[in-house]
Amino acid sequence: MIPSDHFTRFYNEVFKFLESQGEEQLQAYFLAISKNQEKHILELIQTKGLEGMEEYWTHIKIEENCDMDIDRNEDRLELRMNVCPSLSKVMDNDAEPMGRYCDHCAGWIGPIFDKTGYHLVYDVIDRKKPQCVMRVFKDAAKAKEAERDVKLLMGWPGHKIG
Repeated sequence: MIPSDHFTRFYNEVFKFLESQGEEQLQAYFLAISKNQEKHILELIQTKGLEGMEEYWTHIKIEENCDMDIDRNEDRLELRMNVCPSLSKVMDNDAEPMGRYCDHCAGWIGPIFDKTGYHLVYDVIDRKKPQCVMRVFKDAAKAKEAERDVKLLMGWPGHKIG
């Protein structure tokens, strides 16, 4: 097994290579990751909704030692990544992060939310800082309203922003 410090650098280089082969190659890879991740989260979302999402990301927070705040109420879930362990490790390894490294998060989770009827508003904030805010809404109008406060809105394959 590859240690996480090496895995993120490997991921970064894979993203760079795929992007050099064309945007469609990178998008296809994100969709393949999304399809694989359905095994881990799709049923939780379908059966428990926002509570299932909170359960999943609470596990990830512990497993990946994330400096992340999770806030859930009756109509939305918010994950505030204070220090992203993935981008931090890429930067700590003296690797030049792929310019769109953060796209992989929305790239894998966005299609799952589309399939389950939830609405993702993913704010990268700044591609050179390891922090972001992800909000998931039950109501499309509330998601649209939340987009107004986003600094750097992230989309995903098959999704139209705006």
